[in-house]
Amino acid sequence: MIKAAIIGYGNIGRAMVEAVEAAPDFTLCGVVRRSTQGHPLHKALTNVEIVDDVENLSSRPDVALLCTPTRTMREIAEKYLEKGIHTVDSFDIHAQIPMLRGTLDPIAKAHGAVAVVAAGWDPGSDSVVRTILEACAPKGITYTNFGPGMSMGHSVALRAVPGVKDAVSITIPKGSGLHRRMCYVECEEGYDSRLVERKILEDDYFKHDEVHIQFVESVDSVRDKGHGVHIERKGVSGKTHAQRFSFDMLINNPALTSQVMVACARAATRQVPGCYTMIELPPIDLLPGEREEHIARLV
Repeated sequence: MIKAAIIGYGNIGRAMVEAVEAAPDFTLCGVVRRSTQGHPLHKALTNVEIVDDVENLSSRPDVALLCTPTRTMREIAEKYLEKGIHTVDSFDIHAQIPMLRGTLDPIAKAHGAVAVVAAGWDPGSDSVVRTILEACAPKGITYTNFGPGMSMGHSVALRAVPGVKDAVSITIPKGSGLHRRMCYVECEEGYDSRLVERKILEDDYFKHDEVHIQFVESVDSVRDKGHGVHIERKGVSGKTHAQRFSFDMLINNPALTSQVMVACARAATRQVPGCYTMIELPPIDLLPGEREEHIARLV
Protein backbone atom coordinates (compact mmCIF):
# COMPACT_ATOMS: atom_id res chain seq x y z
CA MET A 1 0.00 0.00 0.00
CA ILE A 2 1.18 3.51 -0.87
CA LYS A 3 0.96 5.81 2.14
CA ALA A 4 -0.21 9.30 1.18
CA ALA A 5 -0.55 12.60 3.01
CA ILE A 6 -2.80 15.35 1.67
CA ILE A 7 -1.30 18.81 2.00
CA GLY A 8 -4.00 21.48 2.06
CA TYR A 9 -7.76 21.17 2.29
CA GLY A 10 -9.42 23.40 -0.29
CA ASN A 11 -11.50 22.24 -3.25
CA ILE A 12 -8.84 19.82 -4.47
CA GLY A 13 -7.95 18.65 -0.97
CA ARG A 14 -11.54 17.66 -0.24
CA ALA A 15 -11.79 15.77 -3.54
CA MET A 16 -8.39 14.22 -2.85
CA VAL A 17 -9.63 12.53 0.32
CA GLU A 18 -12.23 10.70 -1.76
CA ALA A 19 -9.74 9.81 -4.52
CA VAL A 20 -7.21 8.35 -2.06
CA GLU A 21 -9.86 6.41 -0.16
CA ALA A 22 -11.21 4.95 -3.42
CA ALA A 23 -7.77 3.84 -4.66
CA PRO A 24 -7.20 0.12 -3.98
CA ASP A 25 -3.47 0.51 -3.40
CA PHE A 26 -3.42 3.68 -1.23
CA THR A 27 -3.85 4.40 2.43
CA LEU A 28 -4.40 7.90 3.83
CA CYS A 29 -1.89 8.87 6.52
CA GLY A 30 -3.61 12.17 7.22
CA VAL A 31 -4.22 15.76 6.20
CA VAL A 32 -1.68 18.52 6.80
CA ARG A 33 -3.05 22.06 6.98
CA ARG A 34 -2.06 25.32 8.60
CA SER A 35 -4.88 25.29 11.14
CA THR A 36 -6.07 22.06 12.68
CA GLN A 37 -9.00 23.49 14.60
CA GLY A 38 -12.52 24.61 13.80
CA HIS A 39 -12.82 23.12 10.32
CA PRO A 40 -15.63 20.87 8.98
CA LEU A 41 -12.97 18.31 8.12
CA HIS A 42 -12.94 17.26 11.77
CA LYS A 43 -16.61 16.32 11.62
CA ALA A 44 -16.49 14.70 8.18
CA LEU A 45 -13.41 12.52 8.76
CA THR A 46 -13.33 11.39 12.34
CA ASN A 47 -10.77 8.64 11.66
CA VAL A 48 -8.27 10.79 9.74
CA GLU A 49 -5.31 12.45 11.40
CA ILE A 50 -5.26 16.23 10.94
CA VAL A 51 -1.96 17.93 11.77
CA ASP A 52 -0.12 21.17 11.09
CA ASP A 53 3.18 19.46 10.22
CA VAL A 54 3.89 16.19 8.44
CA GLU A 55 6.30 15.22 11.24
CA ASN A 56 3.30 15.00 13.57
CA LEU A 57 1.67 12.18 11.61
CA SER A 58 1.87 8.80 13.32
CA SER A 59 2.84 7.17 10.01
CA ARG A 60 5.43 8.61 7.62
CA PRO A 61 3.94 9.06 4.11
CA ASP A 62 5.55 7.79 0.94
CA VAL A 63 4.06 10.65 -1.06
CA ALA A 64 2.73 14.14 -0.35
CA LEU A 65 -0.19 15.24 -2.52
CA LEU A 66 0.13 19.02 -2.70
CA CYS A 67 -3.36 20.55 -2.79
CA THR A 68 -2.14 24.11 -2.33
CA PRO A 69 -2.18 27.24 -4.53
CA THR A 70 0.19 27.11 -7.48
CA ARG A 71 2.26 30.04 -6.27
CA THR A 72 3.18 28.24 -3.03
CA MET A 73 3.88 24.80 -4.53
CA ARG A 74 7.60 25.15 -5.27
CA GLU A 75 8.52 25.99 -1.67
CA ILE A 76 6.26 23.28 -0.26
CA ALA A 77 7.53 20.65 -2.72
CA GLU A 78 11.14 21.44 -1.79
CA LYS A 79 10.32 20.94 1.90
CA TYR A 80 8.92 17.44 1.35
CA LEU A 81 11.51 16.34 -1.19
CA GLU A 82 14.27 17.26 1.26
CA LYS A 83 12.66 14.81 3.68
CA GLY A 84 12.84 12.08 1.04
CA ILE A 85 9.07 12.13 0.49
CA HIS A 86 7.74 11.97 -3.08
CA THR A 87 5.59 14.93 -4.15
CA VAL A 88 2.80 15.39 -6.69
CA ASP A 89 1.36 18.82 -7.49
CA SER A 90 -1.09 20.43 -9.92
CA PHE A 91 1.03 23.49 -10.75
CA ASP A 92 -0.84 25.17 -13.59
CA ILE A 93 1.17 28.12 -14.94
CA HIS A 94 2.21 26.48 -18.22
CA ALA A 95 5.12 28.77 -19.09
CA GLN A 96 6.78 28.24 -15.69
CA ILE A 97 6.65 24.43 -15.66
CA PRO A 98 10.11 23.87 -17.24
CA MET A 99 11.68 26.18 -14.66
CA LEU A 100 9.90 24.41 -11.78
CA ARG A 101 11.00 21.03 -13.13
CA GLY A 102 14.58 22.26 -13.38
CA THR A 103 14.49 23.56 -9.80
CA LEU A 104 13.04 20.43 -8.21
CA ASP A 105 14.95 17.81 -10.22
CA PRO A 106 18.33 18.13 -8.44
CA ILE A 107 16.62 18.35 -5.03
CA ALA A 108 14.65 15.17 -5.69
CA LYS A 109 17.72 13.31 -6.92
CA ALA A 110 19.82 14.42 -3.95
CA HIS A 111 17.28 13.00 -1.49
CA GLY A 112 16.23 9.86 -3.35
CA ALA A 113 12.74 11.15 -4.05
CA VAL A 114 10.46 11.69 -7.04
CA ALA A 115 8.52 14.87 -7.86
CA VAL A 116 5.72 14.92 -10.42
CA VAL A 117 4.83 18.49 -11.39
CA ALA A 118 1.79 19.87 -13.24
CA ALA A 119 -0.18 16.67 -12.65
CA GLY A 120 -3.71 17.89 -13.10
CA TRP A 121 -5.81 17.59 -16.23
CA ASP A 122 -4.40 20.65 -17.99
CA PRO A 123 -1.51 20.73 -17.69
CA GLY A 124 -1.44 17.00 -17.03
CA SER A 125 -3.63 14.42 -18.74
CA ASP A 126 -4.41 16.84 -21.60
CA SER A 127 -0.65 17.23 -22.08
CA VAL A 128 -0.48 13.48 -22.72
CA VAL A 129 -3.30 13.73 -25.26
CA ARG A 130 -1.51 16.56 -27.08
CA THR A 131 1.69 14.51 -27.12
CA ILE A 132 -0.04 11.48 -28.64
CA LEU A 133 -1.81 13.61 -31.27
CA GLU A 134 1.49 15.21 -32.27
CA ALA A 135 3.06 11.77 -32.58
CA CYS A 136 0.18 10.78 -34.90
CA ALA A 137 0.57 13.93 -37.01
CA PRO A 138 4.06 15.40 -36.46
CA LYS A 139 3.35 18.42 -38.66
CA GLY A 140 0.29 20.48 -37.89
CA ILE A 141 -1.45 22.67 -35.33
CA THR A 142 -3.13 21.70 -32.06
CA TYR A 143 -5.79 23.90 -30.46
CA THR A 144 -6.87 23.45 -26.83
CA ASN A 145 -10.20 25.07 -26.01
CA PHE A 146 -11.20 25.16 -22.34
CA GLY A 147 -14.65 25.50 -20.85
CA PRO A 148 -17.09 26.78 -20.38
CA GLY A 149 -16.35 26.27 -16.72
CA MET A 150 -14.75 27.52 -13.54
CA SER A 151 -10.96 27.64 -13.53
CA MET A 152 -9.70 26.78 -10.05
CA GLY A 153 -6.25 28.26 -10.64
CA HIS A 154 -7.63 31.54 -11.97
CA SER A 155 -10.21 31.72 -9.18
CA VAL A 156 -7.50 31.22 -6.55
CA ALA A 157 -5.46 33.96 -8.23
CA LEU A 158 -8.44 36.31 -8.06
CA ARG A 159 -8.99 35.63 -4.37
CA ALA A 160 -5.31 36.41 -3.68
CA VAL A 161 -5.70 39.98 -4.95
CA PRO A 162 -5.82 42.49 -2.06
CA GLY A 163 -9.34 43.70 -1.50
CA VAL A 164 -11.04 40.60 -2.93
CA LYS A 165 -13.34 38.82 -0.48
CA ASP A 166 -14.41 36.07 -2.86
CA ALA A 167 -14.22 35.50 -6.61
CA VAL A 168 -14.82 33.02 -9.41
CA SER A 169 -13.18 32.98 -12.85
CA ILE A 170 -15.21 31.36 -15.62
CA THR A 171 -13.36 30.34 -18.79
CA ILE A 172 -15.27 30.78 -22.06
CA PRO A 173 -13.75 29.23 -25.20
CA LYS A 174 -13.55 31.48 -28.27
CA GLY A 175 -12.09 28.79 -30.53
CA SER A 176 -8.60 28.22 -31.99
CA GLY A 177 -7.14 28.09 -28.47
CA LEU A 178 -8.33 31.58 -27.49
CA HIS A 179 -10.33 32.24 -24.33
CA ARG A 180 -12.37 34.83 -22.53
CA ARG A 181 -12.05 35.10 -18.74
CA MET A 182 -15.27 36.13 -17.01
CA CYS A 183 -14.30 37.26 -13.51
CA TYR A 184 -17.00 37.66 -10.88
CA VAL A 185 -15.54 39.52 -7.92
CA GLU A 186 -16.88 40.29 -4.46
CA CYS A 187 -14.82 43.09 -2.85
CA GLU A 188 -13.96 43.61 0.77
CA GLU A 189 -15.78 46.55 2.27
CA GLY A 190 -13.95 49.83 1.71
CA TYR A 191 -11.73 48.70 -1.17
CA ASP A 192 -11.62 50.68 -4.41
CA SER A 193 -12.88 48.39 -7.18
CA ARG A 194 -10.76 50.27 -9.73
CA LEU A 195 -7.56 49.31 -7.89
CA VAL A 196 -8.74 45.71 -7.61
CA GLU A 197 -9.48 45.61 -11.34
CA ARG A 198 -6.04 46.98 -12.20
CA LYS A 199 -4.30 44.34 -10.06
CA ILE A 200 -6.30 41.57 -11.76
CA LEU A 201 -5.46 42.79 -15.25
CA GLU A 202 -1.74 42.95 -14.38
CA ASP A 203 -1.66 39.36 -13.08
CA ASP A 204 0.09 36.70 -15.21
CA TYR A 205 -3.01 34.52 -14.98
CA PHE A 206 -5.09 37.13 -16.82
CA LYS A 207 -2.95 39.54 -18.83
CA HIS A 208 -2.66 37.22 -21.85
CA ASP A 209 -6.42 36.73 -22.39
CA GLU A 210 -9.54 38.76 -22.98
CA VAL A 211 -10.80 39.57 -19.47
CA HIS A 212 -14.18 40.87 -18.31
CA ILE A 213 -14.58 41.78 -14.63
CA GLN A 214 -17.96 42.07 -12.94
CA PHE A 215 -18.23 43.22 -9.33
CA VAL A 216 -21.07 41.47 -7.54
CA GLU A 217 -22.50 41.31 -4.03
CA SER A 218 -22.08 37.53 -3.91
CA VAL A 219 -20.38 35.03 -6.22
CA ASP A 220 -22.34 32.02 -4.95
CA SER A 221 -24.88 32.31 -7.76
CA VAL A 222 -22.20 31.61 -10.41
CA ARG A 223 -20.06 29.06 -8.56
CA ASP A 224 -19.97 25.76 -10.47
CA LYS A 225 -17.09 23.27 -10.40
CA GLY A 226 -17.91 21.81 -13.81
CA HIS A 227 -15.42 22.33 -16.63
CA GLY A 228 -14.41 20.84 -19.95
CA VAL A 229 -12.00 20.84 -22.85
CA HIS A 230 -12.00 20.32 -26.62
CA ILE A 231 -8.61 19.50 -28.15
CA GLU A 232 -8.29 19.41 -31.91
CA ARG A 233 -5.34 18.78 -34.22
CA LYS A 234 -5.08 19.04 -37.99
CA GLY A 235 -1.84 17.80 -39.43
CA VAL A 236 0.25 15.48 -41.57
CA SER A 237 0.96 11.78 -41.06
CA GLY A 238 4.01 10.88 -43.10
CA LYS A 239 3.22 12.76 -46.34
CA THR A 240 -0.56 12.51 -46.03
CA HIS A 241 -2.26 15.81 -45.25
CA ALA A 242 -5.61 16.72 -43.68
CA GLN A 243 -5.43 14.25 -40.79
CA ARG A 244 -7.89 15.45 -38.15
CA PHE A 245 -8.17 14.49 -34.50
CA SER A 246 -10.61 15.58 -31.80
CA PHE A 247 -10.77 14.97 -28.04
CA ASP A 248 -13.56 16.16 -25.73
CA MET A 249 -14.46 15.88 -22.08
CA LEU A 250 -16.86 17.47 -19.61
CA ILE A 251 -15.76 16.99 -16.02
CA ASN A 252 -15.93 18.03 -12.39
CA ASN A 253 -12.72 20.03 -12.03
CA PRO A 254 -11.55 19.10 -8.48
CA ALA A 255 -12.56 15.44 -8.87
CA LEU A 256 -10.54 14.91 -12.05
CA THR A 257 -7.55 16.89 -10.77
CA SER A 258 -7.35 14.78 -7.62
CA GLN A 259 -7.81 11.51 -9.54
CA VAL A 260 -4.97 12.36 -11.93
CA MET A 261 -2.73 13.32 -9.00
CA VAL A 262 -3.37 9.98 -7.29
CA ALA A 263 -2.49 8.15 -10.52
CA CYS A 264 0.73 10.17 -10.78
CA ALA A 265 1.55 9.45 -7.14
CA ARG A 266 1.31 5.75 -7.97
CA ALA A 267 3.63 6.26 -10.94
CA ALA A 268 6.04 8.27 -8.78
CA THR A 269 6.74 5.21 -6.64
CA ARG A 270 7.85 3.36 -9.80
CA GLN A 271 10.36 5.92 -11.15
CA VAL A 272 14.01 6.58 -10.40
CA PRO A 273 14.61 9.76 -8.33
CA GLY A 274 14.12 13.05 -10.16
CA CYS A 275 11.42 15.44 -11.32
CA TYR A 276 8.94 14.51 -14.03
CA THR A 277 6.08 16.02 -15.97
CA MET A 278 3.18 13.75 -16.82
CA ILE A 279 4.27 13.21 -20.43
CA GLU A 280 7.47 11.63 -19.12
CA LEU A 281 5.68 8.93 -17.13
CA PRO A 282 4.93 5.53 -18.69
CA PRO A 283 1.11 5.44 -18.95
CA ILE A 284 0.96 1.90 -17.59
CA ASP A 285 2.57 3.11 -14.35
CA LEU A 286 -0.51 5.27 -13.69
CA LEU A 287 -2.66 2.18 -13.18
CA PRO A 288 -2.92 -0.08 -10.12
CA GLY A 289 -2.19 -3.77 -10.42
CA GLU A 290 0.05 -5.90 -12.59
CA ARG A 291 1.48 -4.78 -15.92
CA GLU A 292 0.70 -8.10 -17.63
CA GLU A 293 -3.01 -7.74 -16.82
CA HIS A 294 -3.14 -4.22 -18.27
CA ILE A 295 -1.27 -5.28 -21.40
CA ALA A 296 -3.70 -8.14 -22.01
CA ARG A 297 -6.71 -5.89 -21.42
CA LEU A 298 -5.73 -2.60 -23.07
CA VAL A 299 -3.43 -3.39 -25.99
